[in-house]
Amino acid sequence: ALRARFPYNATLTQGSTMRGITIFSGNAHPQLAEEICQYLGIPLSPVHIQRFSNDCIQVQLLASCREADVFFVQPLCPPVQENLMELLQMLDAARGSAAARLTAVIPHYAYARSDKKDAPRISIAGRLVADLLKTAGADRVITMTLHSPQVHGFFSVPVDHLNALVTLARYFKERGNLDNTIVVSPDLGNAKSAAKFARLLKLPVAAGSKQRLSDDRVVIEDIVGDVEGKDVIVLDDEIANGGTIIETLRCLRHRKARRLSVACTHGLFTGPAIERLRAQTDLEEIVTTNTVPVPPEKHLPNMRVLSIAPLLAEAIRRTHNGESISSMFEEEI
Repeated sequence: ALRARFPYNATLTQGSTMRGITIFSGNAHPQLAEEICQYLGIPLSPVHIQRFSNDCIQVQLLASCREADVFFVQPLCPPVQENLMELLQMLDAARGSAAARLTAVIPHYAYARSDKKDAPRISIAGRLVADLLKTAGADRVITMTLHSPQVHGFFSVPVDHLNALVTLARYFKERGNLDNTIVVSPDLGNAKSAAKFARLLKLPVAAGSKQRLSDDRVVIEDIVGDVEGKDVIVLDDEIANGGTIIETLRCLRHRKARRLSVACTHGLFTGPAIERLRAQTDLEEIVTTNTVPVPPEKHLPNMRVLSIAPLLAEAIRRTHNGESISSMFEEEI
């Protein structure tokens, strides 16, 4: 059954191609790590994490990783600082246990938003965290859909920057009824990804002209492209507090768009996001992935969470076997 659901030609049973691989997970998203291990046909190795009375945490790896190719699955989702500290300690523990190679699998890299010095005396945290991962022992990083692509260059170790565009596009193609549909990016910064997504579905693309006023306030002055009377798929890299999506939907209604759907890779849904989205009674569907956990209280009736476990499992398999990662994204859906 797993093989039938697996969209890549990966080895699903533990054998010669997967010998010597070990996968650990912290508390950030153990369900995703378990699913990845199911696709690869290997067990998820146990980790013991405890908190002391002084609020410090201690991480102990409960499986041998000597001379192993070790992968740590840990998105930097809330609580970001705790999950980051768990990841750093897991890396350090494995390095001190004579692991052969350490790869941090970070489906959501939270500090990608901090990519430049846009105010006096602030830290470029995206680069700082990249340095911390290297210092802790990471030999390689696998991540997905960085909010700022230039963060890729902050790392001094090899980085495989994956995306969920094929996963999202396959869902909409299988859903069908894409006649008279257009893909809309909320801003020009995400327009390149939206254009690639639109090409996968053979659809036109439009983009919003966005101005950010604060962390939770944006203004979209107009939509560049013809959306009147068309079904719309709004594609963004992530939805945090929902401000950008709500403003985009308002602008689309003003431009007399028809059916409205939203898609994103990282469904963080922080702060008032869920209530904001719940209030959009004409929003047909919200499609996201499980790069971060989406708890039951954040599931809306019109929400669909797609699994990126097959994609990450295949990336891990190819990394372990020394195969190309980029060729994974050359396929047509």
